[in-house]
Amino acid sequence: MRRLRALEPLAWVGPAVVLIALVVLWPVIEMIRSSFLKISRFGIVQGANGTANYEKLFGEKDFADIMVRSVIWVVAVVVLTVLISLALAQLFNQRFPLRKVARWALIAPWAASVLMTAIIFKWMLDPEVGVINQIRVKLGLIDAMGGAAADQLGDAGSAMPWLVFVAIFVSVPFTTYALLAGLATIPGDVYEAAKMDGAGRLRTYWSITLPLLRPALTVAALINIMNVFNNFPIIWAMTHGQPGYSTATSTIFMFILKGSDIGESAAMSVVNFAMVIVLTLIFLRVSRWNKEVA
Repeated sequence: MRRLRALEPLAWVGPAVVLIALVVLWPVIEMIRSSFLKISRFGIVQGANGTANYEKLFGEKDFADIMVRSVIWVVAVVVLTVLISLALAQLFNQRFPLRKVARWALIAPWAASVLMTAIIFKWMLDPEVGVINQIRVKLGLIDAMGGAAADQLGDAGSAMPWLVFVAIFVSVPFTTYALLAGLATIPGDVYEAAKMDGAGRLRTYWSITLPLLRPALTVAALINIMNVFNNFPIIWAMTHGQPGYSTATSTIFMFILKGSDIGESAAMSVVNFAMVIVLTLIFLRVSRWNKEVA
């Protein structure tokens, strides 16, 4: 009976372990295994391929640029999202008329499909009939026959900032609500004590709000890092990584490779997986997530 009682937790933990093994561990193992195989474009395994897939991948002339761009993409979107969300969370934590309406309005970009949002922005940026270009014409920023100046998604210099903007647009609602939840857990008497000690608003925010908000901030930023790094719909729907590979991240590059060499695409998947882990570890080290707030 004692042995049976010792096994009771397995009845609760077992299903979760099996689910993790099937949904997470098995795909990762298959991904790594496939990266060492020679696979035809039709998915037929033609035998072992050693490290040839990785050698081919690292030999791609655009590989280094794509990896650097992927890091810049993640850092830019996550940092700007967190900064904007901190401001919005502080705003929506205050009492003001129609606060509930404003909070519900903030949910809209989050509730909508990311792919649908990206397509809408692509239509808005259409060089001929897009509403954004129509506004630019009205303001005299471009003429009615804007030509190349109107095609903002056709030029890497203007396309990448727009991709970052759309990524921030869809990321801000979740991050703001995560920070709002964190703000709700901060006891009011802490602020009363700070006020009695003569601390100003800026000092209170820097010394009390931010440190106590760190757990929520860490979780929100960490989820954003993983989501943004693996983000596919926004870039693919708006630019397909073009022109050339100038707006492609490693996830887009992985998908493009799948059409010609599945083995090389699998190798790119392994590199992506490793890169997410590295970025996550760097963030956790920098954020000192396991240090208690004084």
